[in-house]
Amino acid sequence: MGLLRIMMPPKLQLLAVVAFAVAMLFLENQIQKLEESRSKLERAIARHEVREIEQRHTMDGPRQDVALDEEDDMVIIYNRVPKTASTSFTNIAYDLCAKNKYHVLHINTTKNNPVMSLQDQVRFVKNITSWKEMKPGFYHGHISYLDFAKFGVKKKPIYINVIRDPIERLVSYYYFLRFGDDYRPGLRRRKQGDKKTFDECVAEGGSDCAAEKLWLQIPFFCGHSSECWNVGSRWAMDQAKYNLINEYFLVGVTEELEDFIMLLEAALPRFFRGATELYRTVGKKSHLRKTTEKKLPTKQTIAKLQQSDIWKMENEFYEFALEQFQFIRAHAVREKDGDLYILAQNFFYEKIYPKSN
Repeated sequence: MGLLRIMMPPKLQLLAVVAFAVAMLFLENQIQKLEESRSKLERAIARHEVREIEQRHTMDGPRQDVALDEEDDMVIIYNRVPKTASTSFTNIAYDLCAKNKYHVLHINTTKNNPVMSLQDQVRFVKNITSWKEMKPGFYHGHISYLDFAKFGVKKKPIYINVIRDPIERLVSYYYFLRFGDDYRPGLRRRKQGDKKTFDECVAEGGSDCAAEKLWLQIPFFCGHSSECWNVGSRWAMDQAKYNLINEYFLVGVTEELEDFIMLLEAALPRFFRGATELYRTVGKKSHLRKTTEKKLPTKQTIAKLQQSDIWKMENEFYEFALEQFQFIRAHAVREKDGDLYILAQNFFYEKIYPKSN
């Protein structure tokens, strides 16, 4: 006897497909609701932690009238550019904060919008400058540069940042949106399910891989002016270069992250004491965040993006930052047996008058 085949009528097949689609939409809706609930819970926990810290300081005695010493009054802002090893570096700060006695605060903006409203700018500046319970403080988040001098602040925070080769950063971000990374592998990403490679996206002229998406590091350093976010603006690039030199304490590059950490430890030990050894022994293994299923673009894809004026500007800014970082490093370290060592103090005072008896 042959096998008896039971065929489902076409109408039932259609109903089954529709039922499956409805079920999938229902599941996606439930996942979205769970994600929103998780975000609300995280914000509630953060507010509770802040209240606990404030209450603890209040119980210890009022501090608002007590002048903080220079190091304890220090605030660092790391306005991190996405997909530049920012999570890896931030985890170093979290690991050291208890030992070195400072606070770490994540600046979480709605929908990761890097531009703050004018009223939020005022609130943010007020928090940074007057929130003594959080000093010394290390603030980090995906926000563009904000000029504190515009708000009449006498002592501005210390800005630091890390940038990356613009095409490598875009490729990493493209695959991150689709496959996530090994930091939070269970989190559903915005483009999850899209299997299109970066090469295929560029070949088809897709929006997620367009040259305009390269325009990010310049506006992050340029700031909150409208022209900063005008794609391809020469004024924005010039302003970003000016801010990098005049407003940032140090800007590193992803490709040389360890050297960046070493320089910070030498210059700002109040925050980064022990950071280099921590990164060398633990950080490279546990902190490095890797995008899942990333495929390197072909030479043809890279060449196509490099024809864009936007790439040329972003790359010019990256090369400018890299040259500045290497200049600072060359005057701060020496190489011996393949390792870098921080130089000891190389200046002193003499001919001090009037002479003491």
